[in-house]
Amino acid sequence: MSLTGLFVPLVTPFTPTDELASDALEALAYAVLDDGAAGIVALGTTGEPATLTPAERRRVVDICAGACAQRGAQLIVGAGSNSTAASADLLADLDPRATAVLTGVPYYTRPSEDGVVEHFRRLAAASPVPLIVYNVPYRTGRSLGADALDRLARIPNVAGFKHSVGGIDDATIAFMSTMPTDCAVLAGDDLYVAPLLALGATGAILASANVATCAYADLVSTWRDGPTDDARRLHNRLVPLSRALFAEPNPAVIKAVLSAHGRIPSPQVRLPLLPAGTTATTAALDAAESIRIREASTAGRSIV
Repeated sequence: MSLTGLFVPLVTPFTPTDELASDALEALAYAVLDDGAAGIVALGTTGEPATLTPAERRRVVDICAGACAQRGAQLIVGAGSNSTAASADLLADLDPRATAVLTGVPYYTRPSEDGVVEHFRRLAAASPVPLIVYNVPYRTGRSLGADALDRLARIPNVAGFKHSVGGIDDATIAFMSTMPTDCAVLAGDDLYVAPLLALGATGAILASANVATCAYADLVSTWRDGPTDDARRLHNRLVPLSRALFAEPNPAVIKAVLSAHGRIPSPQVRLPLLPAGTTATTAALDAAESIRIREASTAGRSIV
């Protein structure tokens, strides 16, 4: 598989009465693909999978798989936990239409780096599709050094990483300089996507792209194809939007914006998340409007 371009971790829209809004999810899936995304991430953190029932999770994957099949796009499914055995069971039950599975570094228990490597070695051997390692230490409590990242990258059936370490640190620089050519790195921090692309990331998984898919797809492709001056300018213009969308816990503000735009039926999130406040929502709507005006000037494609 080719992990290049923009992948959108879709929100899971709910009705005002807290039911899964299937029609809205389907419309979102087609919209992001038609606006330049290379694929969709179903049941990523942005999709609130921990709050979904098993039936709702299956429905979300089914809707996303159908859209990806129709558009010839890739479907990445989020699955896994901090139990190796339980994660293997989840992978065994993966929808056969998935092209890859996004699995987080085991959280809360804080295993050793050797334990993390062995966890993914076993999952990679058991998985019917390639693995993408989700490295997000500020959520998991387990940071990984360059050596551990390199060891993970060389495990058969590990296709790449969603790299979200909250910045560009020493481990990132060292790892990117020695990364195997058959392993991809996808930028996962919306604010740091540009510097990671400059270091050699092949694409990105960005929650902000739920709101402005064209602009973020252009950001990824412009870093890849140039000119780099245009890529820098586009990144700088997207910074206010990324900041605004993460002013409160994700995906509360994203859902508030999508609801205000009429793309989902409500800004509903499930506890322990709370709906976004008025101040955060207004700021995000203003930032999104600035990007929308630029996109409209080129018939749905952003300019720099």
